[in-house]
Amino acid sequence: MNPRPRGGYNARRRTSQTGWLFVLIPVLMISIFYFYPMVQAFILSLKSGRGSNLSFVGADNYIRLFSDANFITAVKNTFIYLIVQVPIMLVLAIFIAVLLNDDRLKFKGFFRTAIFLPTVTSLVAYSVVFKYMFGPDGIVNKFLLNLHLIQDPIQWITDPFWAKVTIIIAITWRFTGYNMIFYLSSLQNIDKSVYEAARIDGAGAITQFFKITIPLLKPIILFTTITSTIGTLQLFDEVVNITKGGPGNATMSISQYIYNLSFEYTPDFGYAATVSYSIVLMVVILTMLQNKIGGDKR
Repeated sequence: MNPRPRGGYNARRRTSQTGWLFVLIPVLMISIFYFYPMVQAFILSLKSGRGSNLSFVGADNYIRLFSDANFITAVKNTFIYLIVQVPIMLVLAIFIAVLLNDDRLKFKGFFRTAIFLPTVTSLVAYSVVFKYMFGPDGIVNKFLLNLHLIQDPIQWITDPFWAKVTIIIAITWRFTGYNMIFYLSSLQNIDKSVYEAARIDGAGAITQFFKITIPLLKPIILFTTITSTIGTLQLFDEVVNITKGGPGNATMSISQYIYNLSFEYTPDFGYAATVSYSIVLMVVILTMLQNKIGGDKR
């Protein structure tokens, strides 16, 4: 019997080696630029000191979080943004997506582009525009005064309550269109015959929305809720450029506090890394909760 030819084996081996080479390169890059900095940041969070003069303190930085008034204030502010803004933004995104998915609507391309455009605007540029719009002599106060809805200009930037409202309006304006795209793409994948069958059975528009649209959008709603939660916990640009965390620390976010610890106050990079890892912990806990509540029980 002739020996088994090895040409096919060698070809498969070369193909396998080539495939592993293509996989190895991105794995190596991800490890160097993603996982290695994460490990180094965690090691840094176990140290404390001024500037680069750091010494190992173990879990002291993590214990310090619970007695740090500035950190607690930043967490409270961030969770106010999260609890108020994220539901409003997602409801608006779903509502707009349903409207733009209507076949009877004209100029749909224009409206979709207009609503999505805020997402691609510069964070700094739009934050500065909002700062001037909501200033004491800004267009928002002038508009409300002309309509006689207010007697005196609202201190949108310098009042603790209204400053938070301004931040919430700004991030809602920017990211509603981003989430709307996800819902719109999902709506376009729903078979029209499902709605036609529901109309034949006598279901109205509201019933169709709650009994068909929302259940079919459930995976996307969960996805956008998680991504919006992560984005809000990392909120930085709007707070820094609109209110600078003020008045006082009334609008300071966790990310701004990390920046302050690193560059505004006496540099304490170890404690700043600890606060950064607190965001990681919050993201993990909230993501698990959201998956538990809204995920597929199967």
